[in-house]
Amino acid sequence: MRLGTLTGGDEAVTVTGFAIDHRKVAPGTIFGAFEGARVNGEDFIEQAVAAGAVAVVARRQARVDGALHIVADNPRACFADLAARFFAPFPGVTAAVTGTNGKTSTVEMTRQLWRMAGHHAASIGTLGVTTADERVTTGLTTPDVVTFLSNVAGLAREGVTHLAFEASSHGLSQYRTEGLPVRAAAFTNLSRDHLDYHKDMAEYFTAKLRLFAEVLDADGTAVVWADDPHSERVVDLARMRGNRLITVGEHGDTLRLIEREPTLLGQTLTVEAAGATHVVKLPLIGAYQAANALIAAGLVIATGGDVASTLAGLARLQPVRGRLERAVIAASGAPVYVDYAHTPDALEAAIAALKPHAAGRLIVVFGAGGDRDTGKREPMGEAAAKGADLVFVTDDNPRTENAAAIRREVLKGAPDATEIGDRREAIRAAISQAHADDIVLIAGKGHEQGQIVGDMVLPFDDVAVARECAA
Repeated sequence: MRLGTLTGGDEAVTVTGFAIDHRKVAPGTIFGAFEGARVNGEDFIEQAVAAGAVAVVARRQARVDGALHIVADNPRACFADLAARFFAPFPGVTAAVTGTNGKTSTVEMTRQLWRMAGHHAASIGTLGVTTADERVTTGLTTPDVVTFLSNVAGLAREGVTHLAFEASSHGLSQYRTEGLPVRAAAFTNLSRDHLDYHKDMAEYFTAKLRLFAEVLDADGTAVVWADDPHSERVVDLARMRGNRLITVGEHGDTLRLIEREPTLLGQTLTVEAAGATHVVKLPLIGAYQAANALIAAGLVIATGGDVASTLAGLARLQPVRGRLERAVIAASGAPVYVDYAHTPDALEAAIAALKPHAAGRLIVVFGAGGDRDTGKREPMGEAAAKGADLVFVTDDNPRTENAAAIRREVLKGAPDATEIGDRREAIRAAISQAHADDIVLIAGKGHEQGQIVGDMVLPFDDVAVARECAA
């Protein structure tokens, strides 16, 4: 593609790709020079040009010699727009999901429901790039914009027509998911998280609202979980923009949850929609799993799905990896669940999901991550102490912090908990103390395949370890 085709100018030079890392620049590349939290890309413009960059997207005050300087007040947005023109076309139907908790489950459930409806569907998020027959792990909820757009374009070339993706606060604030049409956008909930990146909750929420204020198509549909205290602001924003609106939950108008009854391995939902009452046998436990499933149904309906058949499809949903995933039944008969909950709100929700199914005790194993929001550690301890009958505080991903110091902060909220730093031994201890009527919850890491200690990633899978300890 010619550079002038992208910029609207007359530059005849050929563009071969895009990069935001100067080390990935090759001849013909357009380089994005952005100010970051730790690194300023403008400092590497000279190296990028020397490596063959034909153009640099940067602020006016940046110095660019030897390549076209594409001046932009918001270089990230400009770069994303140019990259999208280069990588297009994309799948014809795309949906994005934001919120603190539930993004991964919701995009995966949306993919499953689309597949049931006969569409070639995919999802992108924490679990990686998932299609009906393969999974490619990316390692980030929202990869960088070049990786994201190239992946999405690649899916379109493979025949994918419907795509659901997670829109994290980091990704939205850094314009990592810009450029492609978004027909529907969903809001799950808002609670404390990522305050190591955002200065406060207001900034965190504002980042998520970008999905509805700027990314969602002007004639697209906003799908909102109406039972969250912050949902009204999303609803107001959608109405202000003139978007179609689908509200879901006990306070929802489109998919109203009338009743939720826990069963042995799932729950029965009674939902009012389109003037009719639908009874859904959801094969997943927990109130928040019901919320995720109904939001996913809302996204499918927003993109043309039939109401009755979409709700009927909820009965065939498969569990999402690391999201209240039943890992094993211990020798005692106690089921052991693994969940990604790593915020106070998510931990409280996971405990609340399992509590009705425990005739005996609910035993919880969890920790808190290092180099992340320190203010959520004590509240996580409080959530565990309040909801569980027996608590083990252990290591999560300590990263570069002192693991014992992290545990001490968590224990302030759960002073009666048992402290076992070694995560494997903590899981073993919890399972060994579980009786037939008890349930064990291992929280914090979910689908993750490693434990980050210092600068090393040590192999560790909560599901595999739980099965090993239960043997």
